[in-house]
Amino acid sequence: MKNVFILFTAILISVYARAQEKKQLPAPFKGGNNAMMQFFKDSLKITPAISKAKATGLAVFKFTADTKGNITKVIVYYADDYLLTQPVIEALKKTNGKWVIPDHYEFYDFVIPFSFNLTATAKNKIANQKAMYDYYQHRKPILSSDQVPLNTATLLPAVVVNY
Repeated sequence: MKNVFILFTAILISVYARAQEKKQLPAPFKGGNNAMMQFFKDSLKITPAISKAKATGLAVFKFTADTKGNITKVIVYYADDYLLTQPVIEALKKTNGKWVIPDHYEFYDFVIPFSFNLTATAKNKIANQKAMYDYYQHRKPILSSDQVPLNTATLLPAVVVNY
C-alpha cells in the first residue's frame, strides 16, 4: 500500500511539473531571428535626411500581426527623433506575410527596437562629432505623455542599424 501511495504521489508531482512547463513561442519571423535581421539589413534604407543630420538613437515600435502574418497596426512607442521612424515604417510595410503568431491567436502584438548608429571614420571625426552634437540639440523625440498598454506582446531582438 505504501508503494502504491509513493507511486501515486510521484505521478501527481510529474503531472504538476509538466503542467508548469512554459509553452515555447514560435519564431516570430519566417526563417527565424537571423532571417529577420537579414531582412531589415537589406530592406531598411537610411534616408538622405538621416545621413545629413548624422542622426543616431533608438526607435521602439509596437505592431500587430494577424494570422496571415500581415501587419494591421503600427505604433511608435518611443523615438529619439522623428527622422528615425520613417525608414522603419517603410521596412515594416514590406514584412507583410512574414510574421508568425502563436497558435490560437487571431492577432498578436510585437515590440521591436531599432538602434541607429553612425559609423564614424577617423578623417571626419571632428566634423561628425559637431554634426552629431547639432543633431542632438535639435532633435524632435517622440515620447509618450500617458501610460502605454502593452497587453500581450513579445519583445523582439533589437535591430541595430550602422551606417
